[in-house]
Amino acid sequence: MRVLLLGADGFIGRRVTDRLLMDQELQVTVLGRRDSADIRFDLTTGSPGALARFLDAVAPQVVINCAGATYGSSRTLIRANTLAVATVCEGIRRSREPARLVHVGSAAEYGPVPGGVPVSEQAEPRPVGPYGVSKLAGTELVLASGLDAAVLRVFDVVGPGAPTASLFGRLAEGLRRALERDEHQVRMPDLSGYRDFVDVRDVARAIQAAAVSAATGVVNIGSGHAVRARDAAQLLVRASGFEGQIVEENRQVLLPAQLAGSAGGDHHLPGHHLPGHHLPGHRPEGHRPEGRGVPGEPVPWRQADVRTARDRLGWRTQVPLEESLGDIWLETACRV
Repeated sequence: MRVLLLGADGFIGRRVTDRLLMDQELQVTVLGRRDSADIRFDLTTGSPGALARFLDAVAPQVVINCAGATYGSSRTLIRANTLAVATVCEGIRRSREPARLVHVGSAAEYGPVPGGVPVSEQAEPRPVGPYGVSKLAGTELVLASGLDAAVLRVFDVVGPGAPTASLFGRLAEGLRRALERDEHQVRMPDLSGYRDFVDVRDVARAIQAAAVSAATGVVNIGSGHAVRARDAAQLLVRASGFEGQIVEENRQVLLPAQLAGSAGGDHHLPGHHLPGHHLPGHRPEGHRPEGRGVPGEPVPWRQADVRTARDRLGWRTQVPLEESLGDIWLETACRV
């Protein structure tokens, strides 16, 4: 099967590239802006007609779009997450043999959802902030394109290669700096929100599964479990060996033992076990920074209903959160 991969240099795209190249049944061509790409093309400035000519030359059976932006100005996000998607869809439509499209969306498209319950693909999207709005616009373009297309609405991605601007990328860098300088505090945003963390390597498996499947429409990709960000942060702190304090903005100073919520009755994450639902007796609290590092998104709770991914893709997660965060720390600690 011939596959054209867009966005191979991004956090998710790098893992997708590794995954696809290991499959002897796939012939992978990379299109992107960098010199490392097989085809140099900028989706934000190139025309659909020019893209169609490249598609005719490669004749892919599947196009995988991992390209996009998570951070930046509103204009940057719209160009990368909406305009570029319009170019992809129109380019495929104009090609001689339109390929199947697998597009990577985001859980930020849902916006605030009721606490304590998983969100399904049928939920009405109500994004807040330019990132979620730009991603939803891209998804709507794909769904209205008339193409054989699937949108994987990916939840909160963690694991090795996490950007330093992301929640746990920032925490890992802060822990490394504190250990190097013998400091006893690391400052972080409010960690009281609940998120559905999914390892980037599991996401890559889901994208590969979608590429060779017949699934269409929106498919949630997450662990199916909601975990308080503070509890997840404790796993990273534990992996680093840091014994100081994590100071959350506008919150009290938390000692390492309290990060997992031992004070106040919150659930502690023992070892590899992670809760599948919100914790009895606790309602999610406000969470200013969105789980993927997008500031200003007031989403206190996010948990994926992953039944469609299981039924249509035969996919479920394999990498536990403790391993994902341990690998983030290992990569950060070894960085020269």
